[in-house]
Amino acid sequence: MVKTDYSRRVLDALATSVIVLDRQLRLAFMNPAAEILFALSFRQAQGMSFQDLAIGAGNLVEGLQRCLASGHPYTERELPLILPGEQSITVDCTVSPMLEQDLPVELLVELRQVDRQLRITREEYLIAQHNTSRALVRNLAHEIKNPLGGLRGAAQLLEREFTDDSLKEYTQIIIGEADRLRNLVDRMLGPIHLPVRSEINIHEILERVRSLVLAESGNGIHIERDYDPSIPPLMGDADQLIQAVLNIVRNAVQAMEGRGVITLRTRVQRQCTIGQKHHKLVARLDIIDTGPGIPEKLREEIFYPMIAGRPEGTGLGLSIAQVLVNQHNGLIECTSRPGETVFTLLLPLEKVNG
Repeated sequence: MVKTDYSRRVLDALATSVIVLDRQLRLAFMNPAAEILFALSFRQAQGMSFQDLAIGAGNLVEGLQRCLASGHPYTERELPLILPGEQSITVDCTVSPMLEQDLPVELLVELRQVDRQLRITREEYLIAQHNTSRALVRNLAHEIKNPLGGLRGAAQLLEREFTDDSLKEYTQIIIGEADRLRNLVDRMLGPIHLPVRSEINIHEILERVRSLVLAESGNGIHIERDYDPSIPPLMGDADQLIQAVLNIVRNAVQAMEGRGVITLRTRVQRQCTIGQKHHKLVARLDIIDTGPGIPEKLREEIFYPMIAGRPEGTGLGLSIAQVLVNQHNGLIECTSRPGETVFTLLLPLEKVNG
């Protein structure tokens, strides 16, 4: 009896969600961590089929059945589950048979939610990707702009030697193309000035962008607003943030070919980690469009300069937006599927943003 009570206290204290399933894969036990994960008390969930408890877990159900048949443990990593409240989560799952002689009579299932770790890993990758591309572009700019300057200067000197004005047309072409390439390199580098910070309202930024885009795009685009009025002011550069949001929204308009719905949604997010830095309070801005989505092969590369999803695109808008948000200690993330692409801007709300 003492041993049973002690074992129960250990299970109750675990941060890992633990459930026990019988041979028909019905719930026989769950610890408090599992009650929190599934948002159901054991009394409500007892006897439920696992298929009803974790919707869409067909592969896991097959693994559970194999585990019952073989008596061998089973593990699945980064498994997406849909809980009864339609919340989507990602878990690492370990299934262990509870043996009675040769055959298991029950299955012990351990579930550890890994969404936060996956998000942090993804953010660290985005930040590393951004830093790598910026270093590459800076080095490339140095190697290109030096000979361009020499080429332009030589063309100017050559032009002075010509007495025939018709020949100067060719030197003007050289000078013009050198200037165009220099401007392109400068655009690839993105903003060179640090933010000039002042207290700003994120919704004033969004309203400015909304009015600009509606004036540009005509009647085919509808921009819906879903604002959280409780978001406090943040310290930032209004012009830079307008440019960052404008680049993303214009990108959405182009992806939808001028017809569709864009939603601007704001929320406060508490206890948020951006890369390796923890923030108590973050403004979350979601820019959602109803376009065709971003091809999977481009999703990991869209914040690199010169990567464009359209033949006529320059591939600089999203790269520059990421630079501008990074200068505010924030980050832009993206998820996409056909009919819904979401760009999420995370901006710390601390008074001092570094």
